[in-house]
Amino acid sequence: MLLAVDVGNTNITLGVHDGQDWVHHWRIATAPERMPDEYGLQLRGLLDWAGVRPEQLEGVSLASVVPPLTAKLVRAVELYLGHTPFVVRAGVRTGIRIRYEEPKAVGADRIADAVAVKQQYGGPACVVDFGTAITFDAITAAGDYLGGAITPGLDVAADALFRRTAKLPKVDVVQPPEVIGRNTVQAIQAGLFYGYVALVEGMVARFRQVLGPDMKVIATGGYAERFAQATTVIHIVNPWLTLDGLRWLWRLNRG
Repeated sequence: MLLAVDVGNTNITLGVHDGQDWVHHWRIATAPERMPDEYGLQLRGLLDWAGVRPEQLEGVSLASVVPPLTAKLVRAVELYLGHTPFVVRAGVRTGIRIRYEEPKAVGADRIADAVAVKQQYGGPACVVDFGTAITFDAITAAGDYLGGAITPGLDVAADALFRRTAKLPKVDVVQPPEVIGRNTVQAIQAGLFYGYVALVEGMVARFRQVLGPDMKVIATGGYAERFAQATTVIHIVNPWLTLDGLRWLWRLNRG
């Protein structure tokens, strides 16, 4: 079994793979102030709940875009699971060419997504990752990571709208009954939800101009399912795409 851990700015996504499929998934809050012991006990608790003993794990694969947490989680895994985790960082084997001007600047989660797409779907492809930021990543027909685009995520936009205005309330980001809101809450929800649908459709169209008409669109992240139901431009929804990439990266680098 493999434990994969994807540390994002808002959530930490974890999964246990049994060699055939992901048998357990979890999302927990990212809390940089927590100590290694706290994370270690949380990891042990999740695995105990799933009936997985640390000695059943072949390894642990970790990606993090929160540098202050990386060392804490490495220590937690070592102390409480008895494994030294594989950490996605510059210099690891990826099986793809990274054609970014500064390859080391590409987030570990974006690299994992690109690796998973090359292995499971092939290129050309556009990955739309609905996280704290929404990222669009381009994978060429040859499987190269070309680059991408980054925009604030929905929760970030909703929070900024609330904080920077005097009268607009904070709302849950959900699909409203109509695109034309009949009250303030629905109007904000329509602007956020359908505005981001239009953003995704527009970016996908522009990526397709570069990557070609055969470009696949794979959505992942917390809002992926919700947006896939509201647009026809998304072909594949894989909420655990980053974990898939962590599994492939671990296999590439295990020995």
